[in-house]
Amino acid sequence: MKALLELHYLQNFAPSNLNRDDTGSPKDAFFGGTRRLRISSQAFKRAMRQDFKDRKILTPEELGHRSKRLLEKGLVQRLVTGADAIGADQARWAAEAVLLMQGIAFVEEKNEDGKYAISDTKSEALAFMGEQNIARVVNILKSDPDLTERLAKVLSDYREKARKGRGYKGTIGESDAKKKLRGAVGTALGARRKDIEEALDGRRAVDIALFGRMLADLPDKNADAAAQVAHAISTHALRERQYDFYTAVDDLKPDDNAGADMLGTVEFASATVYRYACIDLAKLLENLQGDRELLERGLRAFLYASVFAAPTGKQNTFAAHNLPGLMVQVVRRNASPRNLANAFEKGVRAEGGQGYLAPSIAALADEMRWQNGVFGDAGTARFVAREGGDAVFGEAMPDVAALIDATVTDALKALEA
Repeated sequence: MKALLELHYLQNFAPSNLNRDDTGSPKDAFFGGTRRLRISSQAFKRAMRQDFKDRKILTPEELGHRSKRLLEKGLVQRLVTGADAIGADQARWAAEAVLLMQGIAFVEEKNEDGKYAISDTKSEALAFMGEQNIARVVNILKSDPDLTERLAKVLSDYREKARKGRGYKGTIGESDAKKKLRGAVGTALGARRKDIEEALDGRRAVDIALFGRMLADLPDKNADAAAQVAHAISTHALRERQYDFYTAVDDLKPDDNAGADMLGTVEFASATVYRYACIDLAKLLENLQGDRELLERGLRAFLYASVFAAPTGKQNTFAAHNLPGLMVQVVRRNASPRNLANAFEKGVRAEGGQGYLAPSIAALADEMRWQNGVFGDAGTARFVAREGGDAVFGEAMPDVAALIDATVTDALKALEA
């Protein structure tokens, strides 16, 4: 049983295509026997991470980078600049060695001469690493030339030998090869191994602490997420697909040339969606290594992003900048998570010209009331609603700022209980 912060939001989106599938269609899912609009949790988390950077409640050093280009853009560019710069080749090899210890392996690509080059590399998968961790690694490598030289030699020797082998495709190899190479890198690190491992512990990056990090090659370097974010689904059935048939006209065409110069279609949908997320507060504090001040700012950043951030797909076409119409935030102690999507297992209907928001609010209130009655531990709830509302949602707050202030205060108290 855990101390939890839970979010239950209802949000209208006007005609849009915020999160599309491989065919360009808005994502969907079947729930309660009917097709629903779906917006993936990954799309919302990406938007929230961007909001963290823009809102500046958190500093850049307290956030991470998710990229395949951590070698060149993250480490090497910093290692080869400044008064204490390291030579380019040595910097690249040493940086690759360090990242390999984090379970991040890179693939060499052929250059214009048809030869493999470490300068043209990307990691095998997207890797998540904190800005603070990158800076610490750079400082260690720049301050210890002997260490940097040893690491660079291990990787350069390995790559040089591998390039001469038959069937080399730019990869380090399978898991056994990576394990053996990590062992050689570990030996080269010697007494500095602990320093590097501590520098690479990315959990103090708030977005990594919240959303986690998975490294298939080195599971012990994974970071378990403190936050869970559900896919948003519409509270009602989507009865038909909608298409925008568009035309574009050439501004410089002759006057006597009638008709459009480009034709096309864009699929879109509009819906009221239910959004759910929860944070294990104790896990977040653990991931942030007990830093309560950072926890407080991390919670504020998360809550503001949960309200204002949305996926950006096709926004230049649709500009569906629609904020939530209901925001319920609940702090519960000694609790288990409660997604209230079953409120919409039977899709709501827009009857009497009232739209979908009002009946969705009523259905959510009924489900919350039923779950509180059956399972107990209603927690401390607060809400802001565009219309209506219900006593089961807790205390009505005047605005988003007041709602977030009260929720953060209560979340910190829950950790002390």
